[in-house]
Amino acid sequence: MDKITLIATTTFGLEAVVKRELLALGFQELNVSEGRIEFDATPADIPTANLWLRSADRVLVKIGEFEAKDFDTLFEGAKALPWDAWIHENGAFPVSGVSVKSQLESVPACQSIVKKAIVEKLSQEYGTNWLPEDGAQFPVKVSIHKDMALLTIDTSGSGLTRRGYRIHAGMAPLKETLAAALVQLSFWNKERLLIDPMCGSGTILIEAAMLGRNIAPGLKRTFASEDWDRVPFTAWNQARDHARSAIKSDVELQLFGYDVDEEMVAASKANAKAAGVAKDIRFEKKDIRDLWIDQEYGVLISNFPYGIKLGDFRELNNIYISFNKTFRKKKGWSIYVLTADKKFPDYFKRDKPSRVRKLFNGSIQVQYYQYFGERPPRE
Repeated sequence: MDKITLIATTTFGLEAVVKRELLALGFQELNVSEGRIEFDATPADIPTANLWLRSADRVLVKIGEFEAKDFDTLFEGAKALPWDAWIHENGAFPVSGVSVKSQLESVPACQSIVKKAIVEKLSQEYGTNWLPEDGAQFPVKVSIHKDMALLTIDTSGSGLTRRGYRIHAGMAPLKETLAAALVQLSFWNKERLLIDPMCGSGTILIEAAMLGRNIAPGLKRTFASEDWDRVPFTAWNQARDHARSAIKSDVELQLFGYDVDEEMVAASKANAKAAGVAKDIRFEKKDIRDLWIDQEYGVLISNFPYGIKLGDFRELNNIYISFNKTFRKKKGWSIYVLTADKKFPDYFKRDKPSRVRKLFNGSIQVQYYQYFGERPPRE
């Protein structure tokens, strides 16, 4: 069997979530480190990983890893790797890179050297002096951390956060991969009520609906590796057929989203329709200050305003006062709030957070405040 090593990259703090997703997909022998999970696979597993991973950023093929403290070592190490096993004679292989805490600090220089090494390797293997690069895309990534160079090829193309359903986004949209992780880090399941009182473009609720109905997040998009000879075309067809047959059409979900901006409510509805979950979510125009909750048990997940701009604090304070008034005594509600405002627990007086998880929404460091509610009685 054609064994390879794949790497699921992830935003800092979501490694455990992605690990659970991989285990659920049947992958074993996982090696978890900061921002990535390595796992054994075959080329035929590439479609499954790309279609089903909800909280990973990308799926990479590991080509090689070696120590590189100078440019000569980087060149020779990169040239020795089996690039021809993946890249076609006319394949395009743009190189991007990053270097952290390493002697090779110049990222442009590292990218140029790796590019030159791959050109020499492929020219030798294919017996040509001309590589047109007008075929399938093989995005190469060179990551140097503490003088260890990791070279990979990106199987995903555009990041996995791009599901293909978000037609409209707000001013500071929440990444789909992070939204999926917020849901998976909560106590919500498809039997429970879930609300987002400040839903924006509806991303959290849409991801919850896709999770509840078992819709593969990558089902509506394409991937770079679909054009690779090494990945069987039949594997893509089989993976997509399996994903379609796995959708649960008989699930009744209780998902409610509210926003004070009528345009964002319309955007949420359009996005939900594009994702195929319009019938599963009820979106309404409503100010959080007018929110009235009569259910004793439920789950709330929301991406609150961050209060980064000075002028936002007054509005944020009013939101906090209303939120505290509505949910302070709701002991049966599990509350999950993502915000960059570290003072949020000072305003929500129900209790101290059960757990606080540090995450990143893009480049912004945020906290995921988790308040565990009482469990609803079993029927």
